[in-house]
Amino acid sequence: MAAPFFSTPFQPYVYQSQQDAVIPFQILGGEAQVVQIMLKPQEKVIAKPGSMCFMSGSVEMENIFIPENEVGLWQWLFGKTVTSIVLRNAGPSDGFVGIAAPSLARILPIDLAMFGGEILCQPDAFLCSVNDVKVSNTADQRARNVIASAEGFLRQKLSGQGLAFILAGGSVMQKNLEVGEVLSVDMSCVVALNTTVNVQIKYNGPMRRAVFGGDNLVTATLTGPGIVFIQSLPFQRFSQRIARAVTSPNMRENPKFFVQIALFFFLAYVVIVSSLILTDV
Repeated sequence: MAAPFFSTPFQPYVYQSQQDAVIPFQILGGEAQVVQIMLKPQEKVIAKPGSMCFMSGSVEMENIFIPENEVGLWQWLFGKTVTSIVLRNAGPSDGFVGIAAPSLARILPIDLAMFGGEILCQPDAFLCSVNDVKVSNTADQRARNVIASAEGFLRQKLSGQGLAFILAGGSVMQKNLEVGEVLSVDMSCVVALNTTVNVQIKYNGPMRRAVFGGDNLVTATLTGPGIVFIQSLPFQRFSQRIARAVTSPNMRENPKFFVQIALFFFLAYVVIVSSLILTDV
């Protein structure tokens, strides 16, 4: 039985690859989940550095550079990790590894064979994989799809015929778009989608919203056919709420704070200019 598109907590699954390799796995926990993968002798898991939570005594871990994942200077300049860890069961009996989400995220198993061998997802969404999975970061060359941030125009592409595990925040929904069906989603809420889905970026409202801030400024218009995974709580939105909570109470609760600061600097400027004029006289 092939792995489903995504799983619920505590529910075990069995993944069968195109080469008839059977790999059972289980996703544990409700938030900040852990995926436990069973490994036969000489089987391996490729994961993001720092994601290993636990492993059996027969499993060996190695931090290596993987050329086929197409990482290099371009990804390094944008803060991407250029290495991966390989967890291999070197023992004569079955072993297991536990790969943990780096934040309050859910883990989604994606059988790439059920997606035509290719899927696009958010940057840093990849957690780990088994069998034939290739990870690459691609840039959308269409000017209308480029926005002013690395996360805006860099995409992570997973290709191959293996099983990949990706991360999503909050509640996760799957939308099956028919041919010509249109769905508008906040840019940060799109987790992953088929390459058959057409994506167009739309800016909502005038540019002054970008200057003075505003939620849902950029939306993605998705046109089917294809499958789309949507997350309710992107990590970027979650981190922004934490940052606002730890800022100064004056900045959060007093709307006149910035006006008072501006008035203070204006009065200081007037005093300095006046003193200079009086001194010259």
